[in-house]
Amino acid sequence: MTPTASLPMYNLPEMRAVNARFWEALRGLLLEAGLRDLPEGLSYERPPVPDRIGPEVLFSQTCGYPLETIFAGQAARLGTPCYAVPGCEGPTHCGLFIVPAASTAEELRDLQGGMFLFNHRHSNSGMNLPRRGLADIADGRPLFASVVETGSQPGNLDRIARGEADATAVDCVTYAFWCHWRPEAACHVRVLARTPPSPAIPFVTSVAMPPPTVEMLRAALRVLATEPRYAAVRHDLLLEDIRDVPAAAYRGLLDYEREAAELGYPELA
Repeated sequence: MTPTASLPMYNLPEMRAVNARFWEALRGLLLEAGLRDLPEGLSYERPPVPDRIGPEVLFSQTCGYPLETIFAGQAARLGTPCYAVPGCEGPTHCGLFIVPAASTAEELRDLQGGMFLFNHRHSNSGMNLPRRGLADIADGRPLFASVVETGSQPGNLDRIARGEADATAVDCVTYAFWCHWRPEAACHVRVLARTPPSPAIPFVTSVAMPPPTVEMLRAALRVLATEPRYAAVRHDLLLEDIRDVPAAAYRGLLDYEREAAELGYPELA
């Protein structure tokens, strides 16, 4: 079995070089610690929501909501990044409701009857968090004329910029990277509102990895997050720190799911 490494959550094509430098630094630390048979490079084809987190996954980053649902018991969390991005506070993030810059919407209620794009039914920032935010105003009824699952948060931002839909919800970190790397498109969208907060997207490894390997990974991430020699690597990915976040914080994402259902809004609609 060949181990794999990937960073699929923030993986714009324009970001391949900065993600590669992150893995190069982490890989070097793991080699120094005595770990062998490491992937030479990242796998860029792994989707943000894969079919599973299999025993080959040495290092990746996986959305917190499916870690509590479809991937429960498949991964061990290695640390939660803290990003220097609006919408993040320490090891948390949120979703952003994004509309075309020319939209007349002033609040979420103004989106009623429009077309809403979301990336994946198992996404936290694209589905779970906006569902909870919209549940407070939906009064148990559908809000949108059309809800379209697309498979891509950056793709949804591109479509909103082109005026192809009325709104979407994306991770605030995704939005920050997209605005940085695609500034011309970013001029054509704006933030309408934020979702409730959530623990940020953790780095993970397969639950099948031997405990010594898991500890090596955690130790290497701590070094990468704190030592001055890696400041440029952190800067490129807007990383301020990597912290341990209690498992209970991620289980709280299921509370948002339950609360939305109790408010009569179990699905984005």
